[in-house]
Order: sequence, then C-alpha cells, then structure tokens
Amino acid sequence: MRQHIPIENSLGDVHETVDTTKPRKGIKRLLAYIGPAYLVSVGYMDPGNWATDLQGGAQFGYQLIWVLLMSNLMALLLQGLSARLGIVRRKDLAQANRETYPPLVNFCLYILAEIAIAACDLAEVLGMALGIHLLTGLPLIWGVAITVLDTFLLLWLQRFGIRKLEAFIIVLVLIIGGSFLIELFLVKPVMGHVVKGFVPGKLNKEALYIAVGIIGATVMPHNLYLHSALVQTRKIGEDKASIRKAIKYNLIDSTIALNAAFFVNAGILVLAASAFFTTGNTGVAKIEDAHRLLAPLLGTQVAPILFAVALIAAGQSSTVTGTLAGQIVMEGYLKLRINPLLRRLITRLLAIVPAVLVIWVYGDAKVDALLVFSQVILSMQLGFAVIPLIHFVSDKKEMGEFAIKPFTKIAAWLVAIVLVFLNVKMVAEQVMEVFKADGMMGWKIAIVVFALFFIWLFLMMTFLPIVRRHMQKASVKIHGNTKPLLNLAVAPVHTIALALDFSDHDERIVAYALSQGTKSTKYVLLHVVESASAKYLGEQTDDNETRLDKERLQSYAQQLQVLGYTASAAIGYRSRVKEIVRMVKEANAGMLVMGAHRHAGLKDYLFGETIEAVRHSLDIPVLIVNV
Repeated sequence: MRQHIPIENSLGDVHETVDTTKPRKGIKRLLAYIGPAYLVSVGYMDPGNWATDLQGGAQFGYQLIWVLLMSNLMALLLQGLSARLGIVRRKDLAQANRETYPPLVNFCLYILAEIAIAACDLAEVLGMALGIHLLTGLPLIWGVAITVLDTFLLLWLQRFGIRKLEAFIIVLVLIIGGSFLIELFLVKPVMGHVVKGFVPGKLNKEALYIAVGIIGATVMPHNLYLHSALVQTRKIGEDKASIRKAIKYNLIDSTIALNAAFFVNAGILVLAASAFFTTGNTGVAKIEDAHRLLAPLLGTQVAPILFAVALIAAGQSSTVTGTLAGQIVMEGYLKLRINPLLRRLITRLLAIVPAVLVIWVYGDAKVDALLVFSQVILSMQLGFAVIPLIHFVSDKKEMGEFAIKPFTKIAAWLVAIVLVFLNVKMVAEQVMEVFKADGMMGWKIAIVVFALFFIWLFLMMTFLPIVRRHMQKASVKIHGNTKPLLNLAVAPVHTIALALDFSDHDERIVAYALSQGTKSTKYVLLHVVESASAKYLGEQTDDNETRLDKERLQSYAQQLQVLGYTASAAIGYRSRVKEIVRMVKEANAGMLVMGAHRHAGLKDYLFGETIEAVRHSLDIPVLIVNV
C-alpha cells in the first residue's frame, strides 16, 4: 500500500502529458497552456471565501472590497512566481524546500502545509454540506457524511487525464460565475457605493479579523504548492525561448483565471452588502441566513437556488484541487507515495472529524464561525509558503536568467511583509485577550511555547537560504571558477632583495634567493641595525654594533661577487618594517626573500608581525623561508 521510492516528477501520473511543443497557431497555441490556473483558481472561490465575504459585506458594506482587490493582486503575483518555479526548475515548491532546508525544518513545514490543506478541506466539507442542506433540506451532519463520497470523484476523473479534469473544473467555475452574475443582476447594487469600496481605509479589530480571513481565503498556501506542480503537466522545450513562452502563456492563464475568482468573491461581498448591509441586516454572518433572506429581499425564489447550486459547485471543485495539493505536499516533502484513495480518505477524515464534532457539540450555529476560523488558519500558514517561494525564484544560480527582476522581488517581499504583519497583529490581539484573563496558566504557557517555536521556524526559513547563498558566494570569491591555464609566463626578476638578520640561518635565505634568479640577477642584501644609538641617531650612529653589521653585510656581498653574482649591501636604521620596505623600493627589487623563524608565544607575535607588515606594504612577490 505504501512505497518509499524516489519521486522525481511532481504528479508523476500526469507529468508532461500535455505536449505544447507540437506546432500550433493562433488561439490553439494559448489553449495548450490554459488549464492549471483554473484548477488553482477554484481555491480562491471555495466555501471558505463565501463565509468571509458574506460576513465582510453584511457587517461592513463595501468597505472591504479593496482588501479583496489587494488579495487578488497578491495572489496573481505569488501564483506567477509559483508557476515560474515549476516551469524553470521543473520542481514543485515542496521538492524545492526539501532540497534546501534541513530535515527538521522540512518536517515542520510539511506539518504546516498539511494543516493548511486540512483547513481548506474543512471549508470544502462544510460548504458542500451547507449547499446540500440548503438545496434539499437534508440535516447538515448528514451532508457532511455524504461528502465522503466525492472522494471517488477525483479518482474517476483522473482516469481520463489532466485535460478532462481541467475541463470539469472549468465547467464548475462557469456555474459559480454564472450564478453570481445573475445574483448581481437581481440585487442591482449602487455602483457609486461599490466604487468607493475600492478606496483603502483603516480597519478596526473586527474588520481586521475578517480582512485577514479574506486574505487567507484568497491567497491560499496550498495553491502555491499546487500551481508549481500543475504547470509541469505541460511538456515544453528545454531551450530558453520555450521556457520564456511557457512563462508568458501561464501568466495569461493565471490572469484570466484569478480575475474570474476575484469577480466571484467581489460578487459575494457586493451581494451581501447590497442585500443585507444596506437593508440593516448587518447581523447576517451565516451562509444559511444569507440563503434564507435572499428570496424575500430580492423578491424571487431563483436567487436562493442559484446560491445553493453555486455553493455546491464551489465545494466540489475545491475538493478535487485540495486532494492534488495533498499528494504534492506528501510526495515532495517525504518522498512518500500512498494509494490515492487512501490519501483522499485520510484528508477527508481530517476535515470531517472536526466538522462533525463542532456540529454535534454546538449545533449548526457554529458552522460559519468554523468556516471563518479555517480561513484564518490558512492565512497564518501563508508566510511559511510564500517566503521560501520568493527565495527560490530569486536564486540566480538555480533560475539563471529567469530569476525574478529586482522590482518583482521587492513587490514579492512587500507582499510577504504585509501578510506576516497582518497575521502577527491579529494573533497578538487574540493572544492578549488570553493573557489579560485571570488563571489559564496552562494556555499561557502553551502559547509562549508555540510562539517560540514559530519564531525559530520563521527565522530558519527566512534567513537560512540567505546565509547559505552568502557562504557560496564567499567560497566562489576565495576559490573562483576553474579557468584554463593559458598564461604561465612570468617576467624574469632582475633584482632580488634579501632581508638578513646575521643568524645561523642567513645561509639558507641566501640559497633560496639565488635559486630564484640567475647570474645576471642583481642581489641586494638588506639589514636593519636595531641598537639603542641606531634607533636614536639613525644614519649618524657609529657604534660598534653598527660597524660590525656593515662589515658582515659587506662580507656576504663580496662572497657572492667572488662566486660570479652581482651583489650589493644596504643598511637601514630604526623601524625594521619601514626600513625594509624603503630599501626594497629604492633598489627597485622585483622580489623579496625573508626568513620566518617559527617562533612560539610572544616571539611569534613580534617577528610574525614584521613579516605580515612588510608583505602588505609591498606589491611584489615575497618569499618567506622557514628557517
């Protein structure tokens, strides 16, 4: 039933099953790429959106339309980045994470992704059950149980290939969009008020909670995993022109599909604002209440029927894509492939159990609150999908010329910052209510532990790729790329300087200096007098040590001359470093030979400093001889 096997291709059963490399003209060329974004878009109009959009419209009128628009623009940007990752690297987001982060971080990201998918599936289960209940009157808890049956729908659809699955989803999207187009025609909103809703405004605590829910319902983390895999169902050429074409057509696909999702979400919010907010029914926060009030407020029985049909279509379409996302996440993170039926049943049970428990304990009244809460959970997961995605598509080493440009990168990071800020603000406000209350020490400790965990995971996820990239760049700077050895010629050195200290090791230093030149090379023997009077009087000194040093240096020079070498002597005073550098430059030497005495402790510091200081003050080769 379960296999631990290498998973190389995302959604291997349908990987590259649609060949876009075949010659096509006109609209047919675009249609070959159209499809993946529509599967993604259904996640942007699932029942979870309905709950947040209805509450937003009923409680705050048209005030939150700008939040929907901002969310849609965010979604368009992020889904474009997700598609780019899949097209260029031929890996989905889960696979890219697995290659980048250490096992513990990956496991945490996997758990969060599964929680996001379970929260999404929870919304789909509740939405489907509500739709069935509103259309047929069947009790809600039985509607939840019936949703188990749609587990088999995806398995049946997958037998016909990805194109048939995409066609099925597009039909459901058209049903949803058509239903709300008719609803808007019936409700006749005041367009002037709708337009004002596009102007951003300050949000109070209640509006912020709904706004974050709207963002969570619109920009869905599992969709980023899904899109990066679905684009790989298209077989494209490996050349840059083909990759560029695929990115272009997938951007068109995403723009059309996500704008359709925006129309549906805006339609729900405008419907709620026009039908409920303007009539004083601001307390409508439940999908069931909205369905019940549509008929008397709009004067027709068609509106509630369309509402229920669209809700069922939204739940059914979303459940298909949620299953695919679960498969992608499990295979990408764990390299674990299980029977699709078992995978679907596990995902569905994770959603059904909390839904049944809430309905059983609290009754139908808490279903809509659970829907909104599921979308807030989704929003809280966003940062943990968005930030790695931005890292991956910004990586020039992996993406090459298809890495995102600076403007897009700035926009993506701004979106990530906004998402994280809104979530932190919302969570902080909710948590403060707990800490203000007396007692509840267990909850307070648990909150602190979870906060520390999320901070650690966030820092690891955000900064680890940056640190690794910096280390790789530093390594490249140190080692450089392997280059062909084309120019190995070195100009002959005409003058070599030798720094001598009149120790037993002078002979070794001279020998190494002679090995670097020829009989025609000039050798300049250097020594710095360091007696007390020499440090004080400099060249004017005439003490015994100075005279002996001059004689020794001259003796070395004469011995070399006898051997046929051209040699001269130069004496310096006071500062060892400054004088050696001065004499080397005055002699116009092309190389300096010095001795390193391998001192330990304090001597190593004192004499080692001389060598380092001299070496850094000269721009010629310096040969250090260990003596």
